[in-house]
Amino acid sequence: MVDVLGGRLLVTCGGAWVEAEAVLQNKVVALYFAAAGCSPSRDFTPLLCDFYRELVEQARPPAPLAVVFVSVDASAQGMQEFMRQLPDTWLSLPFHDPYRHELRTRYHISATPRLVILKPSGEVITDKGRKQIRERGRACFQNWVEAAEVFQNFSG
Repeated sequence: MVDVLGGRLLVTCGGAWVEAEAVLQNKVVALYFAAAGCSPSRDFTPLLCDFYRELVEQARPPAPLAVVFVSVDASAQGMQEFMRQLPDTWLSLPFHDPYRHELRTRYHISATPRLVILKPSGEVITDKGRKQIRERGRACFQNWVEAAEVFQNFSG
């Protein structure tokens, strides 16, 4: 994650500040590009939240997955409103961090929501995470873990 978010401070949806390297180490990282004013984002978010809760909050051991919300909202208020519906342990780039825009360009985000799945190195596993979750549910995560070469005794 050093290539993508290294040296950055992220904020949890619960409001705590964390260092990206510390919380993203040895995890599959899902960059979630979404916005409060986007109807498809509002439609997909509950499904993604359930996916995350089943894999991370309810599974033992928890799956090596971290979600980083990258807001494409037009205002900080819109971002804050959207974050209220997300799990407290999700991470986000602060609204005023210009790196949000760089990530949109880097991953060719032209429409939302978009879920880009990354290896710990920052290499893209898939930019079709949303489609894969809709079609395969939790089963797609095992493929992501294998592609990411994240060592953990996880069986989803």
